[in-house]
Amino acid sequence: MNMVNPGYVVVEGPIGVGKTSLAMRLADAFGATPLLEHPGENPFLERFYQSRKQFALPTQLFFLFQRARQIEQIKQGDMFSNGHVTDFLLDKDKLFARANLDDDELRLYDQVYTQMSLNLPVPDLVIYLQAPVEVLHERVRRRGVDYERLIERDYLQTLVDAYTQFFHHYTAAPLLVVNAERINIVDNDEDFQMLLAHIRKVRSGRHFLNPLAASL
Repeated sequence: MNMVNPGYVVVEGPIGVGKTSLAMRLADAFGATPLLEHPGENPFLERFYQSRKQFALPTQLFFLFQRARQIEQIKQGDMFSNGHVTDFLLDKDKLFARANLDDDELRLYDQVYTQMSLNLPVPDLVIYLQAPVEVLHERVRRRGVDYERLIERDYLQTLVDAYTQFFHHYTAAPLLVVNAERINIVDNDEDFQMLLAHIRKVRSGRHFLNPLAASL
């Protein structure tokens, strides 16, 4: 299925919520180019989960440089491209920085970020996936990445709270907030089509897809 060119679509949410898998399926549905995070390329990530304080700054800076290079592909454009779908929003990088860096590190990070994030393209749509901490923790455990087993529930809660706060105030692009707790928008065609139907309706502002509420 090839839908109308979506332009630039972002799928976001905390670890374990399914953003990368959804971004890949949306890119396939749109005939778009997926631009995905590659956490395995970050040489500091495993050490970060072992000692967050010691390795937070290099881990964060590596991801910032990686994501900025990928965003350049969108800024440069491609006459043969049918849009892009990413599983990260560069604006959100400061969320992790504030959660993990001390004051001096954060000031350094902010200086680098200011230089790297100039003239960011604005997404045509941001899809924010939500799920409770217990669901995220179980999904992370099931996917079996060794270093992710070191992620504590309290740290996940910190991230969930930071995401909630960030997107509560986010107005830079049209936003679709999806409760992903009990739907499978990656492997279930009915759930995926329901999501696509909502995507087609979003032109501006803030929208919500909460299948749990609809079923009550």
